[in-house]
Amino acid sequence: MKKTFYSNGKLLITSEYVVLDGAKALALPTKKGQNLVVEDGNDKQITWKSYDSDGSVWFEDIILFSEITTTPNLEIAPSVKNTLVRILYEAFQLNPMCIDSDGYKIETHLTFPRLWGLGTSSTLINNIAQWLKIDAYVLLKNSFGGSGYDIACAQNPTPIRYHLENNLPKIETILFNPDFKNKIWFVYLNEKQSSKSAIAAYKSKGNSGKIIPQFDALTAMILHSENKETFTTALEKHEVLMGNLLEMQPIKERLFHDFEGTLKSLGAWGGDFIMAVAANDPTGYFKRKGYETVIPYEEMILGEAF
Repeated sequence: MKKTFYSNGKLLITSEYVVLDGAKALALPTKKGQNLVVEDGNDKQITWKSYDSDGSVWFEDIILFSEITTTPNLEIAPSVKNTLVRILYEAFQLNPMCIDSDGYKIETHLTFPRLWGLGTSSTLINNIAQWLKIDAYVLLKNSFGGSGYDIACAQNPTPIRYHLENNLPKIETILFNPDFKNKIWFVYLNEKQSSKSAIAAYKSKGNSGKIIPQFDALTAMILHSENKETFTTALEKHEVLMGNLLEMQPIKERLFHDFEGTLKSLGAWGGDFIMAVAANDPTGYFKRKGYETVIPYEEMILGEAF
């Protein structure tokens, strides 16, 4: 019997990094995501094949059940297979019945390009959790780590306000619809950023607890902005505050100092997508600088927001 599972991609708009320490964050599920297709197999193994959004196969291998039930050697250099085996091992710990089968044939199908950073890993983890009927937040914590906002986006069809309380996820689905949604675009920076590495670098700088209330206030200001001016003012304050915390130059200063509008990094700084807010369509500006992927808000975001 064939079973198909689907999860939404994600974009983190506010409180990147500090969401790990309990700050409230605005996160948006994307219209594109990832499917997991499971069929019966044989030989006590999983025949795995992963497809990118253009239909090309970006990973395929055979994983023996015996590999899933054996404690992973964390000293082995990371690879796609080693990472996948680690996720499946942790899933087995949560549901040992997952190998009570002759085997499986599994395919994953991304509907966004893999290098975009919209949640290749989080959508996979949530899909595996759906398949095996286990808690996706626990599976994430035991395998990749992270705040879990991306799992919340994978599971919810509308924007969310998200935070951790006593290390447990608190999710509030939200609905808002300002007049300036047609003034927002998302720009891919042509560079995939490792969330795990970015989190490690942030953690090395110490706890951000003292400034969490400032990020909470900016998230609230962004959520309740009634006009583009209030919205962009909050975004710009957020960029300055986060830049000071990370000791990094904001993206507008670093790459786009002549941009007529507001720019904000999303998720891990230094790669993936940024958000652009401008009076006029900035596609030509970014393409002249070599950034070909510029997506209007309504084409990117799932649910009735902004």
